[in-house]
Amino acid sequence: MPAWVMAATGEEESTWAYPILPHPGELIAGLVFLALLYLLVAKVVVPRLEKAFEERREAIQGGVEKAERAQAEANAALQEYKAQLADARGEANRIREEARQQGAAIVAEMREQAQAEAERITTSARATIEAERAQASAQLRAEVGRLATDLASRIVGESLQEPARQSGVVDRFLAELESSPQGVTTR
Repeated sequence: MPAWVMAATGEEESTWAYPILPHPGELIAGLVFLALLYLLVAKVVVPRLEKAFEERREAIQGGVEKAERAQAEANAALQEYKAQLADARGEANRIREEARQQGAAIVAEMREQAQAEAERITTSARATIEAERAQASAQLRAEVGRLATDLASRIVGESLQEPARQSGVVDRFLAELESSPQGVTTR
């Protein structure tokens, strides 16, 4: 029984004077258990903790290195992407410029073709107009000649229906008509 319990109950005080201090046998037993506990912790628990700590440190270090490698790869991929994007933009600009040049060449060629076609049509139209004018002139000469011979026949009072006489009269009349400044003969 402890001393304080004996003192409280009024029993005889033990030989040990300080009730707070343990008995020497308890003290020795406690020191032996403390030494065993220290050895157990030092030989078993601490190495396992050190090993776990080292594994954890290596895992963290490996993760950091892996993250750094991934970051470097991502940066390299980003630079490659930017370079490819710049190349693609340059290629697009080059293609656009080529297309613009080809378009300008096509437009110039089409203008030349259109101008050549317009010149051909104009030449053809002029030739057609000239032919029609010549035909109209011939028809007009014939009609004027007929009218002139009819008129001359009426004025002269004799028939000018013979082709030789008619041709001479018509030619003389038209020559006088063309030579006069107003287009009408004055007598």
